[in-house]
Order: sequence, then C-alpha cells, then structure tokens
Amino acid sequence: MIVIYNILVSDDVVEKQFVCDLAKCKGGCCEDGDAGAPLDVDELQTVLDSYEKILPYLTPAAIKEIEKKGKYVYDKEFGWVTPTLASDNEICVYGIRDEKGIIKCAFEQAYYDGVIPWKKPISCHLYPVIAIKGKHGGHDRVNYEPREKLCKPACGLGQKLKVTAYEFLKEPLIRKYGEEFYEALDTIAKKTWKEKETNEIK
Repeated sequence: MIVIYNILVSDDVVEKQFVCDLAKCKGGCCEDGDAGAPLDVDELQTVLDSYEKILPYLTPAAIKEIEKKGKYVYDKEFGWVTPTLASDNEICVYGIRDEKGIIKCAFEQAYYDGVIPWKKPISCHLYPVIAIKGKHGGHDRVNYEPREKLCKPACGLGQKLKVTAYEFLKEPLIRKYGEEFYEALDTIAKKTWKEKETNEIK
C-alpha cells in the first residue's frame, strides 16, 4: 500500500500493466456493471449544463430514457450514477455504439469536437482504477479493479507495451488528485520497479 497525503493507493496501481484495447473490449465497461457510471456530487451540475449540447450525440432511445428517469439517478449502493438503457443491454444512456460495435461516450465525443469543456465522469476516465472517497475526513482509497474477462486484452496490451496502469492513467489521476500527487506516485513507482529489478538480478 502506498500512502500519499490522505490517499491510500493499492500497490497494483503501480505494478500491474494495463492499456485499454478498445478494438477488442469494444468499450464494454460502459454496459457491463450493476449500475451506471458513478458521478461525484460536483459533477451533477456539469451533467445538467452539458446536456443540451450533447443531445445531437444521443440516440432517440437514450433521450427517451433520460426524459423518463432524469439525467442522473441515485443508487443505494453506488450513489449518484448515470441512467442505463435496458433495451440495449443496460448500456449507459450517454454511450454511443459506433458502426464497429465500439461504445464511445457522448460527453467525450462532444469534448473532442470542442462542444463542451468537460471530458467525461472521472470514474469513467480513471477506470480500471476505482477511487473511493474516505468518509468523515478519512483516507481516499485508490484500487486497481479491472474486469477479469473484459479487461484481459488490456492487461495483455499493457504487458506488451510495458505500460503500468498509473502511467496509462496519468491524465485522469492528475485531473482527480493534481500534479504533485502524480509526481509523488511516479517517484515511488520508479523506486519500486528499480528495487524489484535489483532483487531479480541478485
């Protein structure tokens, strides 16, 4: 376990190798789960502010579901989450399935098109790392939790490219916790890898 400020980071975050392989997983994490994408409380207003601008990216079925359920819903286990679409295998309503069957995020597509300044929910951006906020001032927990079958290609690609999960997730980790946190994590990770290589040589 790595401790940086009030954040507990699982060793797997810096030791396991991972690079998303969309051609193989097809963005399955956008439809494989017990609920929609978790939303931080401070993201709720952003979803509301962005909604009208991302309407052209959404399917008619998704828009109908959002009008019925709301732009986000409350789940007893996961808190605020995006709604899902039961008629399309419980895909997130903000998910877009392209001609190749790959699910992409409406928010992210609008972001890349320069329509909105927000990329997507931080929980989606961080995956397969899951950040759980500490209660009552307690430590945040940052864990590496890929789906065993769905993420197998990504684990293989990470090993092939020799890219660790924290390196692949540099942008969202900085977005979530800041540059200083990432630099500290990077320093610890490199020291860990160096020590591991030294021990293997011995």
